[in-house]
Amino acid sequence: MEQPSKKRPNSQKFWDSEYKEGGHLALSTEESEDLVKFTRFLEREFKRKYLNPLVSVLDLGCGNARNLIYLAQTFGIRGVGYDISSQAISQARKASEGLPLTYAVHSIGDPVPLPDSSQTIVLDMMTSHFLNAEERVNLMNEIKRVLKPGGWIFFKTFLLDEDNHAMRLLRDHPADEPGSYIHPKIGVAEHVFTEAEIMEMLGDEFYVHKVTKSHRHKAHGSGAKRRSISVYAQKEG
Repeated sequence: MEQPSKKRPNSQKFWDSEYKEGGHLALSTEESEDLVKFTRFLEREFKRKYLNPLVSVLDLGCGNARNLIYLAQTFGIRGVGYDISSQAISQARKASEGLPLTYAVHSIGDPVPLPDSSQTIVLDMMTSHFLNAEERVNLMNEIKRVLKPGGWIFFKTFLLDEDNHAMRLLRDHPADEPGSYIHPKIGVAEHVFTEAEIMEMLGDEFYVHKVTKSHRHKAHGSGAKRRSISVYAQKEG
């Protein structure tokens, strides 16, 4: 029996198709509930210190910019959004008219074209798990570089710990590196993190204020829900 290819597919065509025609994923234009929870945490703990018009936010994999638009409209925050999909960026620009937001078609696996210590918040929400191991390391180094001392990363991704569905995907549809698989429905490579892996990735440069995890998922059906983890981490200094 011929073995399925473990090669990591190019995801740009997939995302352009999703934003143009849809079909696989439900792409909302409403702000993420998880982002709203993050802003409530910042406001509760620090008032508007990190939520004001002097703040700049970098959204990695911004999609249609639903989260940047929320931050700009609610707090007056400036923002920069990158996405690999030209269709997504086109939608983002159209929806952001009059707001202090800029966008570029850009792979987050490449160097971030922003100055050192220029961003107060970086959003990596269900995005960097599409990168390979080398790209993930490079991106985290770039995040650390562009964040101001005392700046924040809101990191949300898939969690491997106690997720049977993720373990089965790794077993049945392996990609070209440990901890990654080729998604059987959408045909793109995804990496699934352990909590320990995330903490090691953040390293000593960050203080982790809060970690939240979705419920454990033990279901065996093909449509089983994935487990996720959200991390609020502040750059030391």
